[in-house]
Amino acid sequence: MAKFKNEVGWWKQRIKNVYHLANSIYWVAKCGYPAKKLTVIGVTGTDGKTTTCTLLYEVLKAVGIRVGAITTVTARYVNEKNEETEIETGLHTTNPDARRLQPILKEMTDAGVTHVVLEVTAHGLDQYRVWGCNIKIGVLTNITRDHLDDFLDMKRYIGAKLKLFKGVQYAVLNKDDPAYEQIRQGCDEKCTVMPYTKSEWTELSPALAGDYNRYNLAAVTTVAEILKVPEDAVRKSAKNFLGVSGRREEVKAGQNFRTVVDFAHTPNALKSVLTQLRSDLSKSGRLIAVFGCTGERDKGKRPLMGEIAAELADVIVITSDDIRSENQDEIAKQIISGMADPELRIKNGTLVTENDRRKAIGLAVKMAKAGDIVLLAGKGHEKSILIGKTEQPWSDVDEAKAEIKMRLKGKKS
Repeated sequence: MAKFKNEVGWWKQRIKNVYHLANSIYWVAKCGYPAKKLTVIGVTGTDGKTTTCTLLYEVLKAVGIRVGAITTVTARYVNEKNEETEIETGLHTTNPDARRLQPILKEMTDAGVTHVVLEVTAHGLDQYRVWGCNIKIGVLTNITRDHLDDFLDMKRYIGAKLKLFKGVQYAVLNKDDPAYEQIRQGCDEKCTVMPYTKSEWTELSPALAGDYNRYNLAAVTTVAEILKVPEDAVRKSAKNFLGVSGRREEVKAGQNFRTVVDFAHTPNALKSVLTQLRSDLSKSGRLIAVFGCTGERDKGKRPLMGEIAAELADVIVITSDDIRSENQDEIAKQIISGMADPELRIKNGTLVTENDRRKAIGLAVKMAKAGDIVLLAGKGHEKSILIGKTEQPWSDVDEAKAEIKMRLKGKKS
């Protein structure tokens, strides 16, 4: 019965997408089809989109191209005075709806922008949000499990991603990704496929640490090649890259342990960041992971994330994310169900459940010792947390700083 209901929901969404298409057509026309004046690079994938978009934006800006970027974190562009203008895109937004996206593109073209790097999601493609964006270069970072609450299975999820590569002139594809061949075969005949594998460059910014970032860098390098941007410019940008808000963001408040905030909210992303941080640990250091899973979203990934955390973290604190109208206790149980010997972990204090995210961060900070690494995963750059139907102001970075300062103050008194 549940499977039948899911299928019905899937087809209902297909009908709703007719409205989304009409909405996009209207706003493209209303704004005068701004993308016709632009070279648009669309970046899709499960993980790595925002970092790839941001690094590419920095590379193009460094060589004097009037460029804009629209990502999960923000929208910004280089204006006439060669200064950056930032545009608010809203909470929990990756692909803005056409009524927001098209005016942003118009503002950019009016300001003389010639190139735009656009982060593109499966939902954005499925709901025609990027219709009329005239994407010339499509980039795929990777495809792993996500959003199966909406797409039901990987076949449909991959099919949504594939829509980006219909009509593009260039398809920049991760050759090591399992979906590579399927995406390659789905590209138009006139499309030039540009496969890439991970970069082996060594002089990189700390913000590009981790094997997964070598793929993001390789994707950027391939796009730069298409746009005839010198490799030296990419190397310089990669060396000086400051990173992205909420992506492996270090919180420094005078503590003797590392605290890292990361948006990792998928099994693949959580595994990637935990693997990288584990390699950074000293012999005596512990990896403390604080995370939850969003409510009313893909429930199947919850035990997978629990399993990954149990394999790679020494201490786990399960807490809330955007729980929406779900019961946080049930979400926590589903995460824990993927772990081996959870009772033993609870008994020895290496598995804790704390539904209040603020208190959970406080617990992790209090138990951290010199040489430990605390990872706060799932929220990243986001400035709110959705409890029920209420968006409450939130920042993992600010909360971590506050808890660290309280701990340090307590030690001095």
